[in-house]
Amino acid sequence: MPQLHFFVSDCPVDSVTCSSVGTSIWGMIRPCFLVVDREFSGTISSRKLVIETAKFNVITAYSGAEALETLAKFPAVDGVVINSGLRDIPCTEVIARMKVQQPGLRVVVVESAGDGPCHGGDYAVDSFKPEDLLLVLRKMEPEKDEIIQEHEKELGD
Repeated sequence: MPQLHFFVSDCPVDSVTCSSVGTSIWGMIRPCFLVVDREFSGTISSRKLVIETAKFNVITAYSGAEALETLAKFPAVDGVVINSGLRDIPCTEVIARMKVQQPGLRVVVVESAGDGPCHGGDYAVDSFKPEDLLLVLRKMEPEKDEIIQEHEKELGD
């Protein structure tokens, strides 16, 4: 069985609290996304950093198998961001298995040049456009994003 690497930013590490119960900061609930990256676990994913700058919580998995195990452990995530070029299990298969495990799960596929097709996602973005990824994630959780933006504005005043 692969070793799980949980990198959770401000997100309670138990099986149900990473979304609908969520992380309550300043009286708001921050969205939590599972990021499935093909980077090595010893590095920090640039996608993870981009998502965290938007004040969203991130749980990171570094393979398809780890992603499936992580989703079972954290079923209340608001969505999944998955790299199309996973090495252990084809991206399409990971998405299909996730959606069986969690019907209604929303998945964003980050497409990389040279990777094969990855079907089954609800959204697709180019890997070199982090602003597109943030736009999609904000559309997925507009109410929570609005609260975060309002709070950030208050802090800036």
